[in-house]
Amino acid sequence: METGSVTTPFGRRPMTLGMLASQVMAGEIKPDQSVDKWKLFRALCEAKPLLGISDRALAVLNALLSFYPKNELAQENGLIVFPSNIQLSLRTHGMAEQTVRRHLAALVEAGLLLRKDSPNGKRYVRRDRAGEVNEAFGFSLAPLLARAEEIEQLAAEVMAERLHVQRLRERITLCRRDIAKLIEAAIEEDVQADWQGLHQEFRDMIEGLPRSPTTAQLEQLLDELTMLRADVLNRLEIRVKSTKERGNAAYIERHIQNSNPESISELEPSFETKQGAMPEQDNGRGTGTLGEGRSEAIRSDSQPEQRGRRPGGREDGGGLKSFPLGLVLQACPEILAYGPNGEIRNWRDLMSAAVTVRSMLGVSPSAYEEAANAMGPENAATVMACILERGGHINSAGGYLRDLTRRSERGEFAIGPMLMALLRANAPAGRKAG
Repeated sequence: METGSVTTPFGRRPMTLGMLASQVMAGEIKPDQSVDKWKLFRALCEAKPLLGISDRALAVLNALLSFYPKNELAQENGLIVFPSNIQLSLRTHGMAEQTVRRHLAALVEAGLLLRKDSPNGKRYVRRDRAGEVNEAFGFSLAPLLARAEEIEQLAAEVMAERLHVQRLRERITLCRRDIAKLIEAAIEEDVQADWQGLHQEFRDMIEGLPRSPTTAQLEQLLDELTMLRADVLNRLEIRVKSTKERGNAAYIERHIQNSNPESISELEPSFETKQGAMPEQDNGRGTGTLGEGRSEAIRSDSQPEQRGRRPGGREDGGGLKSFPLGLVLQACPEILAYGPNGEIRNWRDLMSAAVTVRSMLGVSPSAYEEAANAMGPENAATVMACILERGGHINSAGGYLRDLTRRSERGEFAIGPMLMALLRANAPAGRKAG
């Protein structure tokens, strides 16, 4: 049993204010508080970039959790585990004991474990005559239980960021393809403009992206590519309009129907697979999510579009219309409380809040992922905000979301009527969000 008193480390290990803070926080655990240890571990795996822990440290923590006899971490079950380093080495598939000790220290420093050292520094347990644990010395899992809610929130933020980056990469790929093919079409049709200069500008943008770009760098590249695509389209539209005025039907027909459907764009620059992107096979050459070679160009002509434009472009996944963030928040003000620091300033904040609400309403991760794939992450987050707003009228949020996902895949669902109904419902109360 844990006594709840402050303990200091054995031997030459120093006591720090961080350790003291962890012990104080662990002492504030509510008596009825509990959490599934493996669900919490999965959240830790998601949140590890923000917690500053490595994969090897998580492997050691996984081994420690396997020594905890119950699936639910709870104060009443005791929170001390006391395996030896040899036992931990075996359950980490032969990790060296020195390495195990190093990662145990990292977990303590990260505030995920507490040491409860015995007088001689050994890990052991004392039991009473009935065989019940009287006192145990080893590692306390109390910080995990105390920080469970924080860890789940961090995991939600990481997942939202990953979805955001994935969408950025998809949009960049679409912009790159559009620009390359539009410039190729302009050259073939002998449209007068400095196409070589525009193509060089295009190449400079792509090749200037680092091997491991940040989210801000991807957002900046997408903005630059969007402006370049708009410039190229504007030049081509001017040519099309002038051709219509001359009444040259044969020339117009060449613009409407491509006479060589097997043509392959050679203008789009390819580059090495980016870190964190999904590699593809391309006639023996590796390309990243942002890169396209010959085979990708052919596939893009033969496959229908699966994703649309971001809310500024009016359509998202599957052609589903999106709405401005301000309108969504005005219709669904309840979601504001679940944003970072209680506010939502951009779509990334809304997606993070939606993941939190998803967990709170009991919607499974697979149901939410299917919705994001079918509708687009922004629209899926909008639907979760609507479900939260109408929570008292929906018996099963997960079942309702899956039904909307199926209807969206069939083209039978639109977000507009749902938002308009909520706007009308909230109007008398005068609530405003944004």
